[in-house]
Amino acid sequence: MPAADKTTEVQQAYHLLREAILTGELLPGQRLVEKDLSERFGLGRAAIRTALAKLEQDGLVESAPYRGAWVRAISEEEAVEVLEARMALECLAARYAARRATPEEVARLREILAEMRERFAQGDLLGMSELNAAFHRTLVEASRHQTAKRLIEALRAQGVRHQYRTVLVPGRSQRSLEEHARILEAVAARNEEGAERAMREHLEGVLAALRQVKGGPL
Repeated sequence: MPAADKTTEVQQAYHLLREAILTGELLPGQRLVEKDLSERFGLGRAAIRTALAKLEQDGLVESAPYRGAWVRAISEEEAVEVLEARMALECLAARYAARRATPEEVARLREILAEMRERFAQGDLLGMSELNAAFHRTLVEASRHQTAKRLIEALRAQGVRHQYRTVLVPGRSQRSLEEHARILEAVAARNEEGAERAMREHLEGVLAALRQVKGGPL
C-alpha cells in the first residue's frame, strides 16, 4: 500500500475510534482488540494499532504489556480538573469570538440555540447536550484563536462524557439555555468582556452540576 494510502487509513481509523469512544459506542473500561476493531471498521490492523497509540496520547485509551488496550475511564475528580482548565480557555475563546465572529457565525449560533430550546421542550435532554457541544465548537471556531482551539479540543476529548450526566441535574438544562443566550447576545453585540463573563458563569454552572453528580467513573 502506498504511504499516502496508509496515512489516510490511519486517519480514518483514528477518527472512527475516537468518535466511537466519545459517543459511548465503546464504553469506559472496554477492551480494544485490534483484530475485532479491524473487522468492525474494515481497516487494517496496523492502522488500528497506530490509531490506538494516538488515542492513548489523547488520554482516551490506556494500555499495558500483556494486557492490551482499553477505553480509559475518567474519574469525577479528573473531569472537574479538565473542566476547570477548559473554563480558562473557553473564556478566552468567547472574548475573541465577540471580536471576530462573522454575521453568518452569529446566525449559526442562533440556529443552534433555537434547536436546543426545541429539544428541551421535547424533553430530549441528551439531544440538547449534543447541540450544546455544537454551540461551543462553533463559538471556538468563530474565535479564530488556533492555540485555544487546539487545547480545548484535546480537553473536550478527555472530558466530553461527563456532559451527558450533568444535564440530568434538576433545573440544570433550563439554566444552561439562559446561560447560552447570554453568551450569544454578548458575542452578537461585540461585547468582549460580557462574552467572557457569560462564558465563565456558564461553565461555573456546569462545574457546580458536575460536583453534584455522584457515581463511578465518567
